[in-house]
Amino acid sequence: MKWLLLGALLGVLLAVPQALDLTASAVDGMASQPLLVAFVLGAVARPHLTLPRRWTR
Repeated sequence: MKWLLLGALLGVLLAVPQALDLTASAVDGMASQPLLVAFVLGAVARPHLTLPRRWTR
């Protein structure tokens, strides 16, 4: 599914030259918000973190 979305995005970027400017502006606007960047990085890293199975004594 992600390859399909990536292909659609690349197709739009190639078909509409102004879409590249719009996409770059949107990414720049989202990256300028530290809270959003921290949330996204945390959401991406969460599945890869190891959780303790039980308390050790």
